Amino acid sequence: MKKIYSISLFFAAIFAFSQTLGSKLDKKTLALGEVGTYTINISNLQGKKVSSAPKNELLPFHFEEIKDSTKVSSDFYERIIEFAVFEEGKFSIPPLELNIGGEIYKTIPYEVEVINTANKDDQINDIRGNKKVELQITDYWDMYKWYLLAALLVIAIIFMIYIFIRYGRKKKSSPVVTTNKTLKELEALKKKKYIENGDYRSFYVELIDISRNFITKQYRIPADVLLTDDLIDLMKKTNSISLSNEKIVEDIFLRGDLVKFAKTFPDQPLMEKDYNDIRDFVKRSTKDLEAEQLRTGV
Repeated sequence: MKKIYSISLFFAAIFAFSQTLGSKLDKKTLALGEVGTYTINISNLQGKKVSSAPKNELLPFHFEEIKDSTKVSSDFYERIIEFAVFEEGKFSIPPLELNIGGEIYKTIPYEVEVINTANKDDQINDIRGNKKVELQITDYWDMYKWYLLAALLVIAIIFMIYIFIRYGRKKKSSPVVTTNKTLKELEALKKKKYIENGDYRSFYVELIDISRNFITKQYRIPADVLLTDDLIDLMKKTNSISLSNEKIVEDIFLRGDLVKFAKTFPDQPLMEKDYNDIRDFVKRSTKDLEAEQLRTGV
């Protein structure tokens, strides 16, 4: 009997001086986003130090910790964690390790089932009414500045296209441009040395072609399609070309027709003179246009 009493005292002493680790999960089935509570407590610490995973890092990945609080005294330890899970399924809380006075202790594992309790026809209501916010000018600028800048860019592009169409093309076909282009063509004709070589037929054919194209573009007279007599008659009726220039065109064009059909054979001085007269006519053409503008009031 005495032996049994001694053994009883021995086990009582062990339990009296040992720590008690406990854990509790308030719900094993949760709705999506519902808050659950997991509690760990240790009693009879006898001043021993307790350490575990850092705050908000105790539970596994899928458990979103909302609140993690700890209460500690010399003889008692309690850690309460509020959590939520935002995925459907079954999730485990494994045995969690705690260091109590240099010794490792583990909690028991738990399994949590998360279900979706919402129905398709459920009406979702706002928890709080919409708040009206007064916007300032700077707020509107931040919201719409890129749209405004894009609109201004489009307007600028359209304006540039308009300017190009209205003035760019006119510039290319302006009297000065036409004059310079024709003078370059006459210079190229001169370099072919038709005059020096006595090739009067080729000279007059090209000289008159250049002159016809020039009159067509500069004076808006269809010289490129009219016969010489019809062209001379039209020039006299329109009065677009001054009398002195008109006389030069008439003489050289008639002479060119005679050369073309081998009815006359001009010499080098005459060819030189006709070339210079046409070149001077091209240079003076802008004065004819200015006079025409004054006459018509354009």
